[in-house]
Amino acid sequence: MRILSLFSGIGGLDSGFIEAGFNIVWANDFDKYAVETYRANYDNEIVLGDINKIALETLPDFDVLIGGFPCQPFSMMGSELGFEDTRGTLFFRIAEIIKYKTEHHNKPRVLVLENVRTLRTHDKGKTFKTIKHVLENDLGYKVFDTVLNTADYGIPQTRNRTYIVCFANEDAEFSFPDKMPLQLTLQDLLEENVNNKYFLSETILPTILSDGTGGYKAKSEIDLSIARPLCATMGKMHRACQDNYVTQNGRVRKLTPRECARLQGFPDNFVIPVSDCQAYKQFGNAVTVNVARAVATEVRNTLERLGEWNDD
Repeated sequence: MRILSLFSGIGGLDSGFIEAGFNIVWANDFDKYAVETYRANYDNEIVLGDINKIALETLPDFDVLIGGFPCQPFSMMGSELGFEDTRGTLFFRIAEIIKYKTEHHNKPRVLVLENVRTLRTHDKGKTFKTIKHVLENDLGYKVFDTVLNTADYGIPQTRNRTYIVCFANEDAEFSFPDKMPLQLTLQDLLEENVNNKYFLSETILPTILSDGTGGYKAKSEIDLSIARPLCATMGKMHRACQDNYVTQNGRVRKLTPRECARLQGFPDNFVIPVSDCQAYKQFGNAVTVNVARAVATEVRNTLERLGEWNDD
């Protein structure tokens, strides 16, 4: 099954679908560093550029569209402007692509979209209601949605994300993947010989381990067995109530980029060709591979039941 991947980042969603037997025929992202990492790890084409400026007629035919469309407009960490933010309108670019392909070629059989948990509650649910209305009424898809947590799919990270799976076939009956027992801890994913640059100095340590100041108070804990959600700004070293820190050889340190990769389900042969700063951003923005693979497997199972699966 041919996949068009949008907002691909470093390919977390793509990896899961590839492992489930899908074929990425075209991918896109506007971040040159993310594209650099993507190209270092995948054989398929990825185009660097703004999807709003890429002509629709140049896109290849595809069966499935996947994308973790930008979450900042809907995230608690952002300004929560939703569709008032220009990045929020990228969802409507997805709709334009589907409409174009439906009118000029064939209607894509499946859409799989990923976003932050708070997408469902943003603006008292109005944003999500609008998205579902477009998918169901304007585009004619049968829509399934839920929130999935990375920790429920084999990776020790609390990371709740909204998944929206849409089928063109009204007879489709889709179930999101069952949860699985968590058998790993954060400590199981740590590297042994870590560069001294990742350890906290005695000067910064009291600030990092404090419970906050002023109007912001939260309990700072380190050495958690299940990691807090990785974020794109990890390189800035937030307090321990926001970021993940571990004790090793009697000293406290932040996670390494490789450890962040492991916490997103990427294998150790995944190439990290960029700076630490860019790597933290990329893994903080990534879709967890394990979750993507579990969703992709259920999508394939549904297509097989419908008699629509092919090996193209």
